[in-house]
Amino acid sequence: MFVEEDQFSFMRVRPAELMHTVYCGVCYDQSVAPQIAEYNETMERARNILVFDKSQGKETRLVKRLEDPIEIKECLDRDETILRLAFFAAESNFNAIVDLELKATKVKTGSRQSTIWAGTAVPTQVREDRLLKDRSTWQNPS
Repeated sequence: MFVEEDQFSFMRVRPAELMHTVYCGVCYDQSVAPQIAEYNETMERARNILVFDKSQGKETRLVKRLEDPIEIKECLDRDETILRLAFFAAESNFNAIVDLELKATKVKTGSRQSTIWAGTAVPTQVREDRLLKDRSTWQNPS
């Protein structure tokens, strides 16, 4: 069985048994297939996570920030940076990230210029029924 090299690219630490790209059928069924299912389930939860940036303080002022902020240092895409932060939060069983702050840095390589993204956010547990809805920020709903 074959596994793509970037199959588990969002994981912080990739287990040793997932470092290979080719597996025998038995090894794949016993150790890799359950990990792929768990990874895909975490990715689905990450796509549905609530995201609040720093400017949405009115909505999140009552949300507890008990965890340390999570950080992504280098990423090639803005949306991927947010998804990676959400994935790390979903891995730890949180349903929201608050105080999202993204920073773009332009990098020049020869005659080419690209943008490297970095971001931080605080993972937290939010009850949607207790979330304040600020009507003045409808242009940026969560």
